[in-house]
Amino acid sequence: MNPDRRTQAERSAATRAAVIRAGRELFGRLGYGAVSTIAVAEAAGVSRGALYHQFSEKRELFEAVFEDLERSLVEVIATAVAQARAADPIESLIVGCLAWLQASTATEVRRIALLDAPAVLGWSRWREIELRHTIGLVENAMAGAMAAGRIRKQPVRPLALVVVGALDEAAQYLANSGEQGDVADVRAVIEQLISGLAVDRTIDFRA
Repeated sequence: MNPDRRTQAERSAATRAAVIRAGRELFGRLGYGAVSTIAVAEAAGVSRGALYHQFSEKRELFEAVFEDLERSLVEVIATAVAQARAADPIESLIVGCLAWLQASTATEVRRIALLDAPAVLGWSRWREIELRHTIGLVENAMAGAMAAGRIRKQPVRPLALVVVGALDEAAQYLANSGEQGDVADVRAVIEQLISGLAVDRTIDFRA
């Protein structure tokens, strides 16, 4: 298509995508505090006015970048589970959780999603956005495992929230730890946690 014949909506969408892409690269590499809207506009190849036409302030741009990052994470997790082709729903859950944890160790994810987003957006908004993108994946996996008889039937949402909370804490721990040796330990903990949900596992709570 001739660029000159694009509709205003198409040009606006292209500008927005370019700004988010540039913002994601800069926020992920330098951190929220070190990035100006001027720098983002220059990296995106648009005017500052065009940027502000899309986003009224830097915080609003950052939120859009965080949303974009969360969508990417969901794709990474879904792809990992699909490629694993695990016959056991518990194994699929473990694959998905470990894919999430592995993705969280990337510099871009660590900086944007784990370190800056809670501080910039506030814990409640950060959590709301994250859950909007991830909770469905976890709930579907839990429901599938229950239907297959691998997890005892129970309310899906509370169980999914507990698992997501554990993954968040694990990812935050790794983001703030800085120790590569901790990754293997945290992976082992997550594997044990998910395996412990299986109905064929007997746990004596009196011990």
